[in-house]
This record gives sequence, C-alpha cells and structure tokens, in this order.
Amino acid sequence: MTAPNRIDTCFARLKTEGRRGLVAFLTAGDPNLATTVDLVLALECAGVSVIELGVPFSDPLADGATIQAAAGRALAAGATLPGVLDAVRAIRAHSEIPLVLFTYLNPVYTYGFARFHADAAAAGADGVLILDLPPDEAATSGEWGATAGLRSIRLIAPTTPPERMARIAAAAEGFIYYVSREGVTGEQTALADSIGSQVAEIRRHTALPIAVGFGISNPEQAAEVARHADAVVVGSAIVRRIGEHGAAPDLAARIEAFVRPLAEAVARV
Repeated sequence: MTAPNRIDTCFARLKTEGRRGLVAFLTAGDPNLATTVDLVLALECAGVSVIELGVPFSDPLADGATIQAAAGRALAAGATLPGVLDAVRAIRAHSEIPLVLFTYLNPVYTYGFARFHADAAAAGADGVLILDLPPDEAATSGEWGATAGLRSIRLIAPTTPPERMARIAAAAEGFIYYVSREGVTGEQTALADSIGSQVAEIRRHTALPIAVGFGISNPEQAAEVARHADAVVVGSAIVRRIGEHGAAPDLAARIEAFVRPLAEAVARV
C-alpha cells in the first residue's frame, strides 16, 4: 500500500485543528548541502509545516536578487540536483516534514523527466513545483507528469484570469501557490491589497489548500496573510539571513530563532 503523501496529511491535520501553516523556502546548498539538512531540521523545530527546497539554477528568472545570490552561492559550493536529492535522503533519516522541490525546468530536463520524478519520490520528496512549466505544456507530454505520490504544485498569479485559474487548479495537486504580487521574489514593506479577494476567487475553482507567498517578511505580515490563506510562504527573508550569517557556527539556531515568531503568528490566527 502506498504511504499517504505528507503534504496531504499535513494540510488535513491543519484543517482538522483549525490552524494555518507556515511554508519556508530554502535554497538547497546555501551555504552547503550538509548545512541545508541542519536548517530543515531547525525550521521544523521552529514550527514550519512544509519546506520548499529550491534547486539552485544559474538563471533563476522568477527570483529577485536575494535568491539569485543564494543560488550562485550554492552552485559555487558544488550543489547539483543529485546532491539535492542526497540531501532529501539525509533529511528523511531524521524527519517526516513535507518537502517540495522548487525548481526551474532546465535542471529537470537535463536530469531527465522520468528519472527525476522517480528519483525524487524515492529520495523522499513529496511534491514538485517547476516554475517555468505551465500546465498547458505539461499536458502535451506524459513524461512531464509526476509519479504517484509526488504532488504537482501549481502557481497562480494576480494577473491570472478566472478561466485560466480553473485550468491551473484542475491540474494542481497538494496545494495551490498563490503569488501575491507581480514581479520577482523579495521582501516587501507592504502587502498587496488584493490578497483576500484573489484567494476567494481561487477557492471558487478548487478545494485544494492555498498557500500565499512573495514578499512576506515579518510576523505581522504573516498573520495578515494567514487570515485569508491556508498557509503562508516565507522565502527571501530567510534566505537573506542565511546569506548574512552563512559562516556562523550557530546558523541553524539563528534561523530557527528568526522563523519561530513567524510560525507563532500564523498559528495564532
């Protein structure tokens, strides 16, 4: 019997408990892959529900300067897609936290689609989000589809019209990632005014949980977004601190201390 998917189990538990979740993004391999394992375990201790592991890529066009720099550091430290999968295996020796591989198409294409999906699932990943593979394109080739047990996460943007939302939602699994503003990733001083109305529109097209990200960087913003969404995604604010303190021997403890108030703010909503 196939084991339940950890993403599905996590969101089902959150719903039963009447709580929202915190999704944390890390660039795998920044500052190195061994430390990535430690950071994931620290984030779990801080109260994070789901981890997105960014596969480092040389041209991360959807990302702002913070995550671009992190990808550069990871690549310079020798991170590769096979290495990221090894890190997933290492995490699984200690933790059952849901893991989503957040990647661009090129590394997967180079690795081989069928091989990637099989190896990612075998390593212990629970979902994949390929940023630059629209569902329209994925539908044209069976090899681009995920394997059983590996959820295919989809993005919806503020500019996505309702009819396209419906098509994206129909192809999504695990949860919908709503990108709360136009542009690239990065911390913001203010949230978009349209989050509530856009999340409500997405809910018209799917029963999947909705996670909202892009620009959220402090507990107050996280709590505000959690009032509308099933989960809040924080990435650049964490990645920036990893860049600032990457050489510190207590890096994992510092990141845990930063993220814990975010998780607590989301849980209180």
